[in-house]
Amino acid sequence: MSQAEIPFLFVRGGTSRGPYFNRADLPEDRDALTEVLLSVIGAGHPQNIDGIGGGVAVTTKVAMLSPSDDPNCDVDYFFAQVAVEERLVDYKPTCGNILVGVGPAAIEMGLVQPTGDRTKVRIKAINTGATVEATVETPGGRVSYEGTASIDGVPGSSAPVGLSFLDVVGSACGAFLPTGKLREEIDGIEVTLMDVAMPMMIARAADFGLTGYETVEELDANRAFYDRVEPMRLEAGRRMGLGDVTKSVTPKIGLLSPARHGGAISARYFMPWNCHPTMAVTGSQCLAACTLTPGTVADGMGVIPNEVPALMKIEHPQGIIEVLVDYAQGADGFQMKSAGLVRTARLLAKGAVMVPGALLEGHA
Repeated sequence: MSQAEIPFLFVRGGTSRGPYFNRADLPEDRDALTEVLLSVIGAGHPQNIDGIGGGVAVTTKVAMLSPSDDPNCDVDYFFAQVAVEERLVDYKPTCGNILVGVGPAAIEMGLVQPTGDRTKVRIKAINTGATVEATVETPGGRVSYEGTASIDGVPGSSAPVGLSFLDVVGSACGAFLPTGKLREEIDGIEVTLMDVAMPMMIARAADFGLTGYETVEELDANRAFYDRVEPMRLEAGRRMGLGDVTKSVTPKIGLLSPARHGGAISARYFMPWNCHPTMAVTGSQCLAACTLTPGTVADGMGVIPNEVPALMKIEHPQGIIEVLVDYAQGADGFQMKSAGLVRTARLLAKGAVMVPGALLEGHA
């Protein structure tokens, strides 16, 4: 069997990593694209042994970049979440951690030209329609990966990548509160269904008999919890207008508890069939918005900063993620304007990934 080469960059973005492709190097047909990505990752095996996936959801993510047709953006970012043990690719969600690497990767690919010591890259998230401005360190016209910025969940330090998220409210479901309710019940549990950067079903950990401070390993070993929460998630997807989400990773699940280490709130984020080792960038925005909004399941639990924009510190299994939220609170309720974060990225490898040649037949 002959093999074919596909140029790629292997990048850590935030606390995730995966291959970044030029969209032009991949099949346009969605079914053919799916087969290529399944092969690249090695989906269908718990260790992704026949691909470059890492055996967990944060290492089976794919970014595909192309010049943007939007006059206000530089590059389009198309995301794919590839399953680990199933031969399944989900194109519905986006990923904020992988998005951290989009600016550096776009410059490395030549899709965006550096403009000085710092280069602003305007990114269109194709999956959701959101616009994100990334600020990348480019001294001497080259992407720098060295610096003093650090994030919990990643060892060492690197150059900062600043992100400003715009147009994130209702990007998937069409509304901040897709059902129009601040709180509602599913299977006897109070939840808030919210769409800010990522559609989520958010609940209090205590309502599931949890402290909310469990480790990732403890939560993933608690199969009774997953058996209870998955039917609730499916119902949440239906109520949010997402249809049958049996094979989709959205909506995601968030569990909240009071902060213990000086943060605004403590959270566990589920992807949704296992617990995130740290915290998703998109999910952090939704959880921050939920905490700031009176009347949600977070009401009375969070520590709300007095300043606006509010620096929301969300505690997660390996530390804290900080989200700067610009918002207004008035007669019309909570109105989110933008969210900003500082993360890091690093180019790990580049070259060509090999796939069976038959998967690229007909694609020049």
